Amino acid sequence: MQTIVRTLAVVTALAIIAPARHIAAQAADPLIGTWTLNVAKSKYSPGPAPKSETRTYVMAGQDIKATSTAVDADGKTRSQAWTINYDGKDRPMTGNPDVDSLSLKRIDAFNYEFTQKKAGKVMATGTRVISKDGKVMTISTKGTNAKGQAVDEVVVFEKR
Repeated sequence: MQTIVRTLAVVTALAIIAPARHIAAQAADPLIGTWTLNVAKSKYSPGPAPKSETRTYVMAGQDIKATSTAVDADGKTRSQAWTINYDGKDRPMTGNPDVDSLSLKRIDAFNYEFTQKKAGKVMATGTRVISKDGKVMTISTKGTNAKGQAVDEVVVFEKR
């Protein structure tokens, strides 16, 4: 009887601890949440800068699903979506005419490196840095867009 009671205690403890560890892992990633573009603090070359952008990152198992909705300089709304993991593998990206895949490597909890490709060709590389307080995300990108123009951007987002 004691063996059954111990087994039930262990199973119950695991049922409580496992989800708690998963939730803690999600909370530990400062990327998770909703971010709003600060146009005034951002630099777009070539321009023009969008009027606004909101990005949302949510956990989806071991991956992170990202969506972006932006209003461009002409007032047109555009949406992008991608799923990332910190494994450095190329993953599909939709809604961006300049790239169709993204790979991401985590340097530490606040620093990341990424590569964007179009049809297997590297189009841009960059970094994503989240402030230690988790309130500001700065994405720096250098490369070439689909028009062949040099891209040199520093884009600043603030967490909601």
